[in-house]
Order: sequence, then C-alpha cells, then structure tokens
Amino acid sequence: MTTQRRKLITTLGIAAAFAGVASITASDWGVFGKAVPEAHASQSAREAPATQVDVAAVIAKPITEWQSYSGRLEAVEKVDIRPLVSGRIASVHFKDGALVKKGDVLFTIDPQPYQAEVDQADARLGAVETRAAHAVSESQRADRLLEGNAIARRDYDERQNLARQSAAEVKAARAALQAAKVNLAYTQVVAPVAGRVSRAELTVGNVVSVGAGAPVLTTLVSVTPMYASFNVDEQTYLKHLRNSAKAPVSLGLANETGYSREGTVVSVDNRLDAASGTIRVRAAFDNADGSLVPGLYARVKVGGTKARPAVMVDDSAIGTDQAKKFVLVVDADDKVQYREVTLGNLHEGLRIVESGLSEGERVVVNGVLRVRPGEKVAGKAVNMATLSRGKSA
Repeated sequence: MTTQRRKLITTLGIAAAFAGVASITASDWGVFGKAVPEAHASQSAREAPATQVDVAAVIAKPITEWQSYSGRLEAVEKVDIRPLVSGRIASVHFKDGALVKKGDVLFTIDPQPYQAEVDQADARLGAVETRAAHAVSESQRADRLLEGNAIARRDYDERQNLARQSAAEVKAARAALQAAKVNLAYTQVVAPVAGRVSRAELTVGNVVSVGAGAPVLTTLVSVTPMYASFNVDEQTYLKHLRNSAKAPVSLGLANETGYSREGTVVSVDNRLDAASGTIRVRAAFDNADGSLVPGLYARVKVGGTKARPAVMVDDSAIGTDQAKKFVLVVDADDKVQYREVTLGNLHEGLRIVESGLSEGERVVVNGVLRVRPGEKVAGKAVNMATLSRGKSA
C-alpha cells in the first residue's frame, strides 16, 4: 500500500469519527449547549415536588349576623334646672354628682317675700268674701221686697249686680291666693325626674331672676335606662331594622374588648341621610349600676333576629382578580381549582361567603400566590377558626 493511499484512509477515518461526534451532539444537546434528553426531562417533570401550602376546611354553621357601629351614650331625660321665681338662694340641698329622686329639693330660694304675698292674698280673699256675703244677703232681701212692691226696680237691679260683682271678686281673690301659693312653692326647686345632678352652678347668697335670662342652677340626667345613638348604613337598615324595630343590640365600652350589655332598638329615624347614606338609630340599655354616663363612646353591634346557615373563611384565603374575588379550592386529588365567590360581612373574624363555596370544601389559606389552577399541591391542614382567633389576639 502506497503512502498516498494510507493518508487517504486515515483522513476518511478521522472524518467518520467527527461525523459520529456531531450526530451525538445534535441529539443530546440543546440550542443553549445543555444536555436535555427527552426521557430525562419527562422524568424530572414527574418527580418535581408539589408546592407546600396551608389548607383549611371552610366553616359552615348557623349564625346570627351582625354589624358593628360607633356611637355615643345619651340620657333618656336631660333637664336644665332653672329658677321659676326670682330671689336669693337660701340653701343648696345636694352634693355635686349625687343621685336624687323625683321630687327631692335641690335649691331653696328665700321664701319670705312669697310667704308675705300669700298672707296678703289670703287676707284680701277674706275681705272680699265678707263683702260678697253681705251683697248676697242684700240681694235676697231685695227679692222679698220686690214681691211686695216695696222696692224700686232700680234699687233691686243694683243689689243684684252688686251680688254678682262680689262673687266675681271672690273668684279673683282666690286665684290671686293660688298664684301666691304657687310662687311660694317654686321657692323650693325640686328634681322633676330621678337621676344624677351635676354641680351647683350658683351657691347660697346669689340672687337669681326669671325670664329669658334665667340662669341654669344645675343639670339633671336620668340614669336608667341609657340610650346609645348611632348611624347604620342602608344595607343594615334594610336587612335588620326595616321590619324589626326591636332588633337585638349589644354594647361595648372603650375599655372592653367584647360586648358586656344587651339591649334593644327603641327608635329608628324617619328618614335616611342622603349625604352619608345612613339612618339614625337609638337603642336602650339597662344602667341600674349607674356606670354608664352620657357622652361615653360606645361600640354597638346590631344583629338579626333569626339564625341562618352560612359558609365562612378567613380573609387570607381570598384573592382579588381585577374586580372579582376568588378562592383556590383543593379537591380530593390535591389539585387546585379556581373558584369565584361572592362575599358578605365579617362574623367573629371570618368572612361570610354568600356563594361559590360549599360545606366540606378545602381552600388554600397560605400560599395563594405560589400556586396555579390545575397544579397539584402538598397541603398542610390548619384550622380556619384558629386563624381568625390568632388575628384578633
């Protein structure tokens, strides 16, 4: 074999070897220079771990739905105590902030001038009654004389008129005496209702007058029951108050986490405020211990009168898709399903789902943004009620 022929054979062998390498490279390497065998890629996809998420079963139970509002406490009765007669304050009969009963004396205005007026009116009445008695006697005598034509008609008429005039004067004198007694009684300023008094704005020795400029001596507010006034939205009015003026309500104070008192709605305003979209409501609460004071901030929740079945989830399970609300339901095969829902109000920390979910279904409550519909997940079971209690705590 010649040298030229041996070189040709060697060249052909090297070319064949490069062709084999190129064939392997084309089949086993991708465009970006990485080996991606089809069998290996499918196997990797099958063996990819499922996404870890927290899954909780929806809560389904009968509930009495309610809404919370803010309001202020108001006294059922509030009275500004003013003098009804002028004079000097002789005494004050209460301590600031004391509880008083209806009819208790609060102030005494010097009664001496008014007692003198009573005495004068009484004496005037006595004199008028004496003259009236004499006029009646003369009138009766004139009646007898007229029967025997022993008196002129003119004299007879004068005696009759005098008797009637005397009777009118007696009525006037009696009215004057009654007015004097009323003024005397007004020197005792009494509590018109039972309740708690404020401080005495004027003390002993001050002179008071009546009329448009009459001063306020003190204020008096009733203690029990106590009103709580608040504004409710249109939906709550239509759902709970339109057909049930006695809807149950609960009251909580600023230093309380819950609702310590139960009451009832006693009045709903006669119109809805178009500017705010609310209507004024007033509820009454027992205040026998006197701890509620007008003006205190009040948290009021208004509830329905009947329980209804409801499905509820924690707000962490709810996602937003443009204008829609949705949850991710985990089916029996641990695959995620997209479910559009209609939401209601909060109830005990959970969101009411009006439509879209059923009892017994499970939803993703942690990791909503990490999974997609149709994807299989590894769900860790958590308690839905525990989630809401943890937030409130």
